[in-house]
Amino acid sequence: MPDTAPEHRRPDQEPQEGRMRTALAHPSRRQVVVAVLLAVLGFAFVVQVRDNAANDTYSGVRESDLIQVLDGLTGTAERARREVDRLEARRQELLDESTNRSAALDEAEQRVRTLNIVAGLVPVSGQGLRVTITESTSRVAVSSLLDTVQELRTAGAEAMEFNDSIRLGADSHFEDAVGGIELDGRLLESPYVLDVIGDPHLLQTALAFSSGPIETLQTEDGATVEVEELEEVEITSVRESSRPGYAELDDGQ
Repeated sequence: MPDTAPEHRRPDQEPQEGRMRTALAHPSRRQVVVAVLLAVLGFAFVVQVRDNAANDTYSGVRESDLIQVLDGLTGTAERARREVDRLEARRQELLDESTNRSAALDEAEQRVRTLNIVAGLVPVSGQGLRVTITESTSRVAVSSLLDTVQELRTAGAEAMEFNDSIRLGADSHFEDAVGGIELDGRLLESPYVLDVIGDPHLLQTALAFSSGPIETLQTEDGATVEVEELEEVEITSVRESSRPGYAELDDGQ
């Protein structure tokens, strides 16, 4: 008969196997810490190996070849720097051109605004005077009104308007008419109210000097003259724009 005697084991073998299974199924805190440390060390080892492999890229290259590689990299960097400088210079040129163009446009717009004001094509407002001329015993002469306007222009009047309705321009003209004075083909009646925009002090000086417009109107025409300085004079009437019939722009301009 075959030997069926039970297999002999060491007395402590079975308890040790039980303890190992228990440790694997329920690891202690110390075992978890040890496992984590081993994992970190393994990861660091792999990274170090990869770094060494990368650092060994040029380890077998001759010195002359390394110098050529370095020169190539230096040349590439220099070309990139020159290109950056070129682009920066071009950018500055474009900025300068844009600034100059903007300044030219601003200047042109300012000139257009000034010419529109001088020509009487737009409503305007600003400080100035209101001159009221009222007839009494006799008619006010056309020459007296014309002299008043001319003196104000000489003193720097920038805009003038009679009776809230007629804007004065460079080609404005006065004529005698029944019941008043005709200005640019439209009848003006007393009192003649002249609104003027400009430096109030200079305008008053232009009217009040000896033998000037105020004295002439009072002594020769028998009119009363009132001059009021205003912080805000509003001139709303405008003139129609007309195209010159004879004058042309010089080709050299």
